[in-house]
Amino acid sequence: MFSRINRTQFGKALPVQVSHRFSVDSAVFDDDHLVSCAGLVPVMALAERTGLSEVLTQMVYIAAPRIKSGSANPAPKLVTLIAGMCAGADCIDDVDVLRSGGMKTLFDAVYAPSTIGTLLREFTFGHARQLESVLAGHLARLCERVDLLPGADVRAFVDIDSLLRPVYGHAKQGASYGHTKIAGKQVLRKGLSPLATTISTDLAAPVIAGMRLRAGKSNSGKGAGRMVAQAIATARAAGITGQILVRGDSAYGTRAVIGAARRAGAQFSLVLTKNTAVQKAIDAIPEDGWTPVRYPGAVQDPDTGAWISDAEVAEISYTALASTKDAITARLIVRRVKDARHHDALFPVWRHHPFFTNSDEPLTDADITHRRHAIIETTFADLIDGPLAHMPSGHFGANSAWVLCAAIAHNLLRAAATLAGGRHAAARTATLRRKIVNVAARLTRPQRRPVLHLPTHWPWADAWLALWRNTIEPHPPPHCITA
Repeated sequence: MFSRINRTQFGKALPVQVSHRFSVDSAVFDDDHLVSCAGLVPVMALAERTGLSEVLTQMVYIAAPRIKSGSANPAPKLVTLIAGMCAGADCIDDVDVLRSGGMKTLFDAVYAPSTIGTLLREFTFGHARQLESVLAGHLARLCERVDLLPGADVRAFVDIDSLLRPVYGHAKQGASYGHTKIAGKQVLRKGLSPLATTISTDLAAPVIAGMRLRAGKSNSGKGAGRMVAQAIATARAAGITGQILVRGDSAYGTRAVIGAARRAGAQFSLVLTKNTAVQKAIDAIPEDGWTPVRYPGAVQDPDTGAWISDAEVAEISYTALASTKDAITARLIVRRVKDARHHDALFPVWRHHPFFTNSDEPLTDADITHRRHAIIETTFADLIDGPLAHMPSGHFGANSAWVLCAAIAHNLLRAAATLAGGRHAAARTATLRRKIVNVAARLTRPQRRPVLHLPTHWPWADAWLALWRNTIEPHPPPHCITA
């Protein structure tokens, strides 16, 4: 029926079909000059120009390894892992893609997955802290070379949140049962819980300032104060001169996080856990104090999962931490929406969502700005659709190193996307891998100069070439790029 309609209304059907007759032995893996991930050349050239190997060499040192050979030369091994993650590796074995076909000719010092796995198992908590320093230092270098955070001279945001990555093996160190929210419902899952901070602006997609792996049962706010302090320091080192606003949900409306933000001269916008004092402040808001606000796009109610596009907001002065020496008086902004579970109620039944802030934005703008804290979820989605699809090792230290290398790879791809320009500047990393990184090419050497022959009529050739011109020197040396 469909084919008949297609022919009569739209002309002759044009199916996509194989244009040749193949036999069973027509496919052979034997081309040593074919490159499967040609976009890794400019991406890793950017890593080289921003001194990733240098920072790793300076910061990462394993003094007392269990296997001496396994911990030797950590910098090139970690760069190999980061390059594999940029190409889409979500387990250690996937890194072997860098040794296929012409890839091993493009890059020097590419290590086998087994060697990388041996190195990762040498990592402890202290070595993971070394990688945290690499993440912050390399982000600062990326921002020196690339306009990664436009608008940072006006305002920037530090967002903090955690996620629970499920694991299923019986030998995963640190794996335990923790609570996570799926479709608005609390679910108990076994896993590991990375805590992350991101930096973004009104004009830029978020980059990762810090990540730390924790046990699945860890409280969401565990270590949050220190992470926020480090993220603000990283933001300043990355060249952010404007006002910094720290945002977080109810797990981070704590004395530690508020104190860290205040000591660093940053503003905060944090959800407070409802208690008697908060409820009393909400009840004190007069009925004529509520202002209607309509969001630019529908947002999801975190409690019911329902989509809403309008609400009412109000504010009242509130003193948090009143019984401590760190008591602070600021604005308690409350958003209320009608409870969808009470359609037939005689009077409106409201759900209240308060957050505590010392920003000086107008009421409705402050509410919208706070709601945009959800941008950190896009970073989590990128990581889950890439390196954090799995926690590859049974060793907690190895998984800690894996998480931090994933963050470094994420920032590197964000910088590459900025250099590619256009819509790619805000594209998801999965889109960048599909359009920019994982492009097939043939490597030739006319007059001993390497040339990559890429597909004709590649739809994103302009963006690819823009990245190439912004990362490759006009007359690159004949030596290969170090992966």
